Amino acid sequence: MKTTAHRFRRGMTLLELTVAMMVGMAIGATILAMLNQQIAFLKIFRAQSFLNEEAPIISSHVTKLLVNADRFRLHASLADALAGTNPRLTDSPVCVLNYRQPDGTYRAGILSFENRGQGNSLYYYVVPTSGILTTPQWAVTNKPVNISFFMDSGVIRTRMTGPAGEEIIFSGAMQ
Repeated sequence: MKTTAHRFRRGMTLLELTVAMMVGMAIGATILAMLNQQIAFLKIFRAQSFLNEEAPIISSHVTKLLVNADRFRLHASLADALAGTNPRLTDSPVCVLNYRQPDGTYRAGILSFENRGQGNSLYYYVVPTSGILTTPQWAVTNKPVNISFFMDSGVIRTRMTGPAGEEIIFSGAMQ
């Protein structure tokens, strides 16, 4: 004959179940906090990635183009740049660069931040002698959300806004 003291317990008491649920919730809250921290870290890393990797390369390419130019003009559009109308010194998405050739003539190149149907990009055009632009020779970058050129104390500067809203200004001086 079995007594009640020898019966096997089946299931868990309310206290044991409560402790198990609290431990599970604490583990879940810790995992959620770690996930939020990782997401914040990735956002910072992505912003710094642009500043540390992409921006110096863009600066190097654009500065080489600006430094080798003998003169420049800023315009609000490619059409104004090609027509030579409405030059300006304030923030402009288009910069016409003139380079002296070995024979003494000038050849023009254009840096233009524009949308050609695939989002905004910075393009470089070599202006043919006919003056009719077709497609850009190359795309410098498509990472920034805005690029503009402007004059400051006789120096051409480039203002670039990155994907996370960070802003960088770099300068180029004429020869």
